[in-house]
Amino acid sequence: MPRRILILAGHPDPRPARFCHALADAYAEGAAAAGHELRRVSVAALEVPLLADKQEWETGDPPAPIRRLQDDIAWAEHLVVIFPLWLGGMPARMRGVLEQTFRPHFGSAAPAAAPAAGELPRGLLRGKTARIVVTMGMPALLYRWYFGAHGLKSLERGVLRLLGIGAIGESLIGRIDSGGDARRRRWLERMRALGRRGA
Repeated sequence: MPRRILILAGHPDPRPARFCHALADAYAEGAAAAGHELRRVSVAALEVPLLADKQEWETGDPPAPIRRLQDDIAWAEHLVVIFPLWLGGMPARMRGVLEQTFRPHFGSAAPAAAPAAGELPRGLLRGKTARIVVTMGMPALLYRWYFGAHGLKSLERGVLRLLGIGAIGESLIGRIDSGGDARRRRWLERMRALGRRGA
């Protein structure tokens, strides 16, 4: 069945030569061909300030681009988040956009009564699914098994699962600078296939 899909392209460089943008394009091509509804947001095009303190995060008004992104996330049934691995995690601009977006009362809400010890906020994005796509220079197995994929787990467990998103797929694409054109073409076709399935 057709799904409502939001693609969040997290590379801070807007130049189309970046492989993350090609992956987003390929996923969008497959999804559109299969009849899914699509929205796309490029982090590189969002001019938003970094949050400076907890009070601003909790009570400040989100900038207009962030309010539009929140609307897109609320609309979507499936989120596709694509970013390059920088210093073991996502780029700072991408992180800043997520901090602005997932403020209290958008993605989660505190329990109605005083929380018990260890109780987590209620995720308000239940029922949605996600796919995280990460590109990197190192082999993906090295990142996963030796480094523990900490940047991926931080987003998956520390953000998306806490917001109520349960089914999260992963695509780790290693050796992007040395794998050759044929390997890149294979990954682009995989992304088209995932787009067709809305996965």
